[in-house]
Formats: sequence, C-alpha cells, structure tokens
Amino acid sequence: MSNTNSSFWVHKEGHKPELLCGSSASYTVVNGHFIMLVCSTIILGGFLKTLLKNSEVTVLMILSLLGFVIGQLAHNSIEVHKIVYPLLKTPSYSLYCYFSPMIIFMAALDVDFCILKNVFWQVLLIGLVSLLMTFIILGYVVLKFNKDLWDLQSSILFSMIVGMTDPVHSVNSLKTIGISKTYTDIIRGESMIICGFTSICFGVFRSDFLHISMFTEFRVILGLCLDILGSIICGYSCSRIIQFILTDLFSNTLTSIILCISMVYMTFYIGESFGMSGMIALVTVGLNFDSLSFKPRIEVTITKFLIMFSSIYQQLIYTFFGIVIGCGETKYLRFHTVVFMLILFATVNFVRLLTIVLVSPLLMHANYEYNWRWGIVIAWSGIKGIFSLLLAPDIHNLADQKVESPQLSSFEKQCNDGILSVEAARILISATKSFCPIQGKFMSIYDVSTYVRARSWLIKFKNMLTSLEYHKDKALFILYGDNKFLLFVCHVVFSEEFEYAGHIITVMYIYPMIMHLWPMARELNVSGLISVNNYFVFLYIFQAAMKIISLKRKYFHQYWNTLEFLIMLVGIIDIFCIYFVKLRPDNFALIQMTVILGYFRIIRFIPFIKLIIPLLINIVDVQIKKRLRLMYSITKGYVKSQEDTKLLIKQISSRESVYQKLYEILETNKRDAVKELGLIEHEGRDVVIALKTRQAIRRVIAKALKNLTFLWSRGIIDKHEGIEMNKVFLAKIKALNNFPMAIPPPTPDKYLHNIVWLENKDVLIEFFKERAKLAYFDYGDVICREGEMPQGIYLIISGMAILHSSPPTFGIDSSLRSERGSKSMFTEYCTSGDIIGELSCLLKRETEYTAICETILQACFISLEDLYEGFDVFWPSLEYKIWLKFALSVAYQYFESSLIDEDLEFQKCVTFNLAYVETLSSYNEMTIDNVTMKFVIIVYGSVIDTKTEVPYLAPCILPKTCEQIQGTSDLSKLLVVQPSDPAKNTDDPKVMVSTGLRMSQREYNWKRKYEERNFPLSWNRSQTTRIQLP
Repeated sequence: MSNTNSSFWVHKEGHKPELLCGSSASYTVVNGHFIMLVCSTIILGGFLKTLLKNSEVTVLMILSLLGFVIGQLAHNSIEVHKIVYPLLKTPSYSLYCYFSPMIIFMAALDVDFCILKNVFWQVLLIGLVSLLMTFIILGYVVLKFNKDLWDLQSSILFSMIVGMTDPVHSVNSLKTIGISKTYTDIIRGESMIICGFTSICFGVFRSDFLHISMFTEFRVILGLCLDILGSIICGYSCSRIIQFILTDLFSNTLTSIILCISMVYMTFYIGESFGMSGMIALVTVGLNFDSLSFKPRIEVTITKFLIMFSSIYQQLIYTFFGIVIGCGETKYLRFHTVVFMLILFATVNFVRLLTIVLVSPLLMHANYEYNWRWGIVIAWSGIKGIFSLLLAPDIHNLADQKVESPQLSSFEKQCNDGILSVEAARILISATKSFCPIQGKFMSIYDVSTYVRARSWLIKFKNMLTSLEYHKDKALFILYGDNKFLLFVCHVVFSEEFEYAGHIITVMYIYPMIMHLWPMARELNVSGLISVNNYFVFLYIFQAAMKIISLKRKYFHQYWNTLEFLIMLVGIIDIFCIYFVKLRPDNFALIQMTVILGYFRIIRFIPFIKLIIPLLINIVDVQIKKRLRLMYSITKGYVKSQEDTKLLIKQISSRESVYQKLYEILETNKRDAVKELGLIEHEGRDVVIALKTRQAIRRVIAKALKNLTFLWSRGIIDKHEGIEMNKVFLAKIKALNNFPMAIPPPTPDKYLHNIVWLENKDVLIEFFKERAKLAYFDYGDVICREGEMPQGIYLIISGMAILHSSPPTFGIDSSLRSERGSKSMFTEYCTSGDIIGELSCLLKRETEYTAICETILQACFISLEDLYEGFDVFWPSLEYKIWLKFALSVAYQYFESSLIDEDLEFQKCVTFNLAYVETLSSYNEMTIDNVTMKFVIIVYGSVIDTKTEVPYLAPCILPKTCEQIQGTSDLSKLLVVQPSDPAKNTDDPKVMVSTGLRMSQREYNWKRKYEERNFPLSWNRSQTTRIQLP
C-alpha cells in the first residue's frame, strides 16, 4: 500500500504542478516581496484580533476580502502580480502539507480522549451518517445543478469537501454559550473522522492505484482499511516518541517546543511517505496527549505556541485564497453560479440538520442531558473552513483537467447529438481521464466495462428466482376417465380460488402466531391456541391431500409442494407432542421439544415468498435490461470514438510507421468492441432494438433543434415561434424518458424490410419473400469460405458471425495491389441486420473472407440464382441500388471526415440523386465536371488520370485537378456526389442511370401470376444445408 496516496502529495517528474490559478507568468520572474506580504498579513491579522476583541470569524472575513482585492489588483497589474506570483505557482497539495498538520494536531490535542472513548460509537455513527448523507444528497445536487457537468468522481470529491466540518471554528463558537465538553468533543471527533476519511479518499482517487485496478471494490476497501490501520499504528508510535521527549525533566523548554512542532510535521510526512494518511496519524498523536503527557508547567507554553501558529496559519490561508479567487476571471461569476451557491448553501445546512435528526434518538439514549435545543446547536455548528479551502483547488484541477485525448471530444459530441446518454458519456469520459495519464496505455472496451457493475450476479439471481417460481402446470395431472369426484378435485386444485385460499389461511394465522410468541398472551390462551393450531394443521392436511389426489407422484416435482408437505408433517408432529405432554407433564425433554416445535410454526409463512418471487423477477429483469442498455450505449460510443480517433491521427500523423502502429491498435480495440456489441445484442435483442429506436428519434430531434437554431439566428423564424417550437422539441426529448425499455424483435418475414436496397417496396419484398429460406447455424459453423464461389446472400436475423480475410482487394489488379503493403489479416463482426456475400454475388467472383458463427445464428438466405432472377425482373434498378448501397458504405467507412457535411442517406440519394454510381470498364474514359460533381470517389477498381497518367486505386477521392480518367481494371465503380441543390440534381444530365423502379415484361408476367393466385406469398421455412467445420 505504499503507493496508494503517494501520487496525491508527490509532484511527479514530467508532470506540471497543479497551480492554484491561471497559467505561469508571461514575464521574467524575479525575487519579489512575497515575504513582506506574508509578514504584513500576520501583523494585520493580530491587529484586527486585538481591535475586534478576538472575533475570529470577522477577522478572517476581512482578510479574505483584502486578499480578493489584492488578487484583483494582481489580475490587472503586472507589478502586483510579481508580488503574489510565488503563491500562484505553488501547487495546492504543497499548501495542504504546509498548513494542515499543525491545525489538525491542535484540534485533536484539545479533545479529551477519556470523554471521546465513552462516546466513541456515537461519534462514529454521526461521522458515518454525515458522510453517507453528504455522498447521496450533496453528490446528487452537484451532478444535477452544476452547469459544468462534472463527472461522478469530481462530484463525489466536491461533496466530501463541502461536507467537511472545521474542527477549530465549529467548537470555538460554542464555548461562549456554555455547551458541555461532551458535545464539543463529539463535534470535533466527527470533524476529524470526516477529515481523515476525506484525506484518504483524495489520495486513493488521485493515485495510480485506481488507474490500474479500475475501482475493484475489494482492493479499494482493503486499501482503505490498511490505510486507516497503518496510520493509527504510525501515529501511536510517534506519540510515544514525542511523549518521551516532552516528559524529560532535564530538557530545555525551547528545545522541547521545537522538537514537538518538528515531530508533528515529521509524523505527517512519514505517514504520507509510506502511503498512509498523515492526518489520521496526527489525530492519533493528539488524542494520546493530555496534561500528564507534558513536563510540569510546559503544557501551557506549548499550547500557547500551538494556538499562535494555528491562528497565523488560518489567517494566511484565508488571505491566500482571497488572492487566488481575485486573480481568477470574474466573468465566470454568473447568475447560474450565484444560484448554484445558494442551492449548495441550503443543501449543506439541510444535510447537517438531517444528520442530527437521524442520530438524535441515539444521543438521547446515551445522554440524559441531550434534548432538541442541543440538537439545534450541534446542527448549526457544522462550520466549513480551513480544510475545505485547502482541498478545493484539487477539485478544480481535477474537474478542469484537460486530458490530451481526441476521444473526449468524440464522447461530448456524441452526447450532444443524442447518440450517447449522459450517464454513458460520463462513464466513458471518466475512464478516458483515468487511462490517458498512463504512458503507453490504450483504453480498451474491457477497461471501460469495469466502470459498470457486472450483471452476472443479477442473471444468476434471476435464474435462481426463476427456478423457485411456482408454476401451476395443468398438464401434470392425469384425468381419470368419467370419475366425477377426481375431475372435481382436479378442477378445484388448479383453480385460482384454491391458491388464494391457501394464502388467506397463512394470513389468518399471523394473529395466533403473535399470541404464541407473546409469553403473557400465551399463558392466558393456552387451550384456545391449541385448538387454533389443530384447526390450521387440519387445513394444511386437507390442502396437501387435495393436491396429492390430483397429482399423485408428480406432486413432489414442485419444490413448493414438498415444502408445504414438510410444514404439514411438522404440524402433525407438533400436535402429537402437545398430546403426549398432557399425558406425561413431568417429562422435561418432551416439554423442551414441544416448545421448540412451537417456534417452528413460523415456517408456515414461508409460502408467502411465492407471491414475492414474480415481483422480484420483474425488478431484476428491469435492472438487467438497464445494464444491457447502458453497456450497449457505452460500447457503441466507444466504437464511434475509435473511428473519430483514427481520422484525427491520419490528419496529424507525419510518420507512416507511427500512424500504421496506432491504426492497428485502434482497429483491434474497435474490433473487440464490435464483438462485445454483437454479444450484447444476442443476449438482449429486444433491449437493443428499443435503444436503437430511441437513439434514432433523439438524433432526429437533435438535428431539428440544430436547424431551428440556424433558422432563428438568421431571422427566418420569428422569436415567439422559435420559442414555441423549441418547447415542443424539448417536450419530445423529455417524453423519451418514458420510452419502452424493450421492443420485441420483428418476425423473420419482416426482416426483408430492413434491406435498404429493397426500399420497403411490396413488389420487391414479395418477390424475394417467396424465394427466401431460413438458414440456421450453430456456434462454430462456417457460413462461407474465402476463395469459394458464393451461393447467395445471408441477411442475419439473430446471432453474430466473425469474418476473417486478407486485406480487401477492391477489384485492383494484383500487380498494383502488391505495392500497397499490409499483409495482415482483417477481422470484422457481423450482427443482426448485416448482410454477408453482397459484393461476391454482384461480381460472381470468389468470396474474399471466411464467415464463422460466433453464436447460434439465424439468417434469411437468398440464393444467387434467385438474386439474379430479381436483377432480370427489376432490371436495371435493383442491381444499381445494391452498388449504390455498397458505394455509400465504402465512402463513409474511409472518408467520413470529408463527407461530414453531406447528407448521403440511401433513400435521399435514390430520390433526389444527391449521389449516383458510374461504371467504367477497362480503357473506357469519363470526363469529370467539377461544377456538377462535388466529389468523385473510386469505391471499386482503379483508374488513371489521362493527362498526368497518375494511377488512383480504390478507395480514393479523386483530386479536383483530375479532368478526365480512364479505367484500368476490368470493372471500376465511382461514386459521384453532386452539390446539394435538389432542383439542380434532379435535372442533372450527368445522372447516367434512372433510379426509378422499372417493370419489364418478365416482371409483369410474374406480378400477374401472383395476383391470379390471390393469396399471400408463403414464407419458406425450409432449413438450408448447414456447412459443418471440417
């Protein structure tokens, strides 16, 4: 544990210090007059204390305001800034180490350990309740109302700091009203518990320990326990040494004072150096001291010195932080900031009051003097002060820490665009901040997933509940021909009324059971309780007999029936024992056994659990779906961030070798994340469908809001209309909170509607619906092999497949392709909705990858012959649309950054001709018009510039300098993106292929034949031949 807190206090080599405010000076730093400022502050503080009759709070307020004025002068004047610059460049943790040891030791020294020992459990309870309320209430308020959108870690640390009570001023103000020493020690004890726990948490949160273990609960809890235990041992050992020095009768007083103060700091630094809490160590030292620990007459001297140093330190702290605030930008002090401060102030006082209310019953029980008046006094004693100020800059540094990672901006953009939920974005941002400082570490999806609690225990718990759930299966009982009695018994047993009657019997027995457990009532109603017990046992016997008559041996197949049978047997044994006790009242063993069996009657209430189990299953199922939805959203956002990072690295990388290495790492991480997506989708398809639908709606609304803002800013929409429309959109976003958590997946015959090139047109869907087949594959089955001729296309309905292949050729001649480099294998995952084999079927060429099932997979199979029959019937539009879909997919996969401003949805490209596909054969030429062609992208094959003879290989965007190109491959496909003027694009003569649906004579005959049948096309459910692994 030696490294647990070290990173919090130690300034690491190669890291910039956490400055209190602003950046380093832009001028040459010279030795200024900072020491004079410190001395002036001390003198002014002493003068004000004398003048204001020791009103400490007023003195500190004046010094804070004076510091703020000095800070404002330093912000606007270089000369003043030179004076305060030594303070501004001092790391915040250094100030904490300078000032806090003496103050916490002084507070602990003033506590009477004998009193604290007697009320230790009360103090510990108040401290723990205060911490818990602070975490829950203050943390929620900060997350909800802080406009800066801090992550969870920063919000928790901030709530801890705001919840810290000043161990000095919280008690000093109470001494003047004559409050009992017990209560002052309770308040100080609570404050020291919170301060010690906070100091440990700060060290743990900011250490490399959590960057590696990623909030592994057991290790964190173990680390905290070792910190606390080790700090106490260290403090106790140091207190023995200090006590030995101070009790030496022959030592000099001045030497003792110097050694005492030195040992205080030495104890603090020893604790921190070994990864423990120096604050807890000093609290232990202070609590072990009393008046007998010092040499005679030296106690007063040392106490005065400690009070003097403590007072000076407090004055300096408040002045320094006034300067720091004054040096900051006042533009950040906005209306929302003031409102947030007021909300925070009210919340802090509410938390303090709620804590005292919760622990008041214990305090009343422990001390007869405690009443509601003292409770109010203690509640209002929660003054915040020195330690909150000393630790506050660390929260600022932590929350405003700018991690050099392009993923952060990607997560923020996805959240703003509605792709990521706020919770998922916060988790991803927190994980990124944790891993970025680790040199050479790339955050994988498995690292991110540790931020989300594992759902395995929920699934196990649900399976256990499902196995315990009571199933009343009517198929279990055997009909007995015309035996009316048996038929009547079976009808009664399997009726809902019979089940309800059993629960009513259990409810009715609650009152007799209470009387049996109450000794006085039992003595007064012995005969009545025996009669009631006999009656209820008879009802249990009757219930079991009815079920046994109906189910016979199958009665014991249900766990609950077996339990009810055991309850009945125990009841019968109980009755016989009571009977034998009447016969032999002097048999002590029999009496004891009867008494024990009487208490065993409580098991008669166990069948009540049958009613709770279905409710628990629903609750657990909801939690599992929430975890699945959150994990899917996180993984989806992670995949998108990897794509964004690859594009950014490609733009800024100057060395090809570095880019290639980073590209491989990012591609591997993306592939792992896509695999996780497939597994999550296979596990909860209904949850994923609901999430995708919700995200699609959210993106549409976000885009509408963006367009509304643009139209409003240009004055196209009136302000009043804009406000009303904005309210409508915000209401729709809010309504998404009630969106269903799960949507049942479509049936297999509906999946053809998901093929984009069928455009959801009935004539196309019905054509392929008649010919399509359902194909089933087990885990490990091979769907297609690299180098084999394609059999058809597979539309995945459920499950996941992995594709292994060499680098894609894109139809480029092998002589040109060999120069492109990478020979590494490519891996890709396909999940529900993806299509396998499109390109191979279009080209009638060998498949370029091997597809293997990662899970049980169900797919819709369209054979190659049926596909080409469709091409003939719906020529040429169907084949063209498949090429268009392929071209758009390649363009977005490789050139998303260039096409970010283009709205190239498939349906819009078909309707408005925003983009179209051109075909070039070998040696055919094509003229490029830069006026009507915004982008020309080679998505398949290769071309050459006829003017410069520069070759261009797919995938590639042709430069604007290209005026004419010639195909160099057998087949080349180019995606032409036109300017986004629909009117211009519709009449563009460059559009070579009509995208409307044409009907040939063959299609007409097929359509007529279909109509003559006058019944829906059947969905062919014959299973295709499985391809087994060799």
